[in-house]
Amino acid sequence: MNKTLLVGGLAALTLAAAGGAALAQAAPERPQVRGMRADADGDHRLSQAEFVGRRLERLTAADADRDGSVTAEERRAAARARIERRLDTRFDRLDADDDGMIGKAEFDARREHRAERGPRRAHRRFAAGHAGHDRRMEVRGPVVIAEAQARAEAAFARRDIDHDGYVTVGERRAVRADRREHRRERMAERRAARRAQQASPPAPASE
Repeated sequence: MNKTLLVGGLAALTLAAAGGAALAQAAPERPQVRGMRADADGDHRLSQAEFVGRRLERLTAADADRDGSVTAEERRAAARARIERRLDTRFDRLDADDDGMIGKAEFDARREHRAERGPRRAHRRFAAGHAGHDRRMEVRGPVVIAEAQARAEAAFARRDIDHDGYVTVGERRAVRADRREHRRERMAERRAARRAQQASPPAPASE
C-alpha cells in the first residue's frame, strides 16, 4: 500500500514538473536589460505608449482628485500607500501558514533568509531621493501630468535613433554611451579650466 502511494506520488511530481517546464517554455522570455521593464508585450523593444505609460504610471495613480496634476501631498499619500502594500506583502511572506499571525519560527526563517542575502541599503537611498523630490515639489508647485507626458514623449524621440517608432536595447545603450561621453567631455573641460585658473599669475595689487 505504501509503495503504491509512493509510486503515485512520484508520478504526480513528474507530471507537475513536466507541466511547469511546458509553462516555462510557453511563457515569453522577458528582457533582463535595465530600462526595459516597460516592455509589456515582451518584444524586446519599447513603443512610445509603453515608454510614456511607464513614466506616467505613478503620476496618474497619485492624482487622487483627477485634476491633471500631482501635489506634494498627493505624492506623499501615494508613497504611503505603496509602503502599506509592501508591508502587507512582507507580512504575507512571513506568515507561511496563512493563519494571520507570525510565529517565532516563521520570523527566524525570514531573518536567516535575509542574512544570507546580505544587507540592503537601496531602500535608504530610495527614501532619501523621495524626500528631496518632495522638497523640490513644495518649492516648484504641483507636477502637471500633461507637461510630464510631453517631456516623456520628447525623451522617447531622443532615444528612437532610427525614428521607427520603437526604442531597442541597442538604442538605449547608444544613448547612455553618448551621455557618458558628454559627461566626460564636460568634466575634462572643467578640469582644464581649473588648471588654467590655478596656473595664471595673480593680478598685481593696486597701490
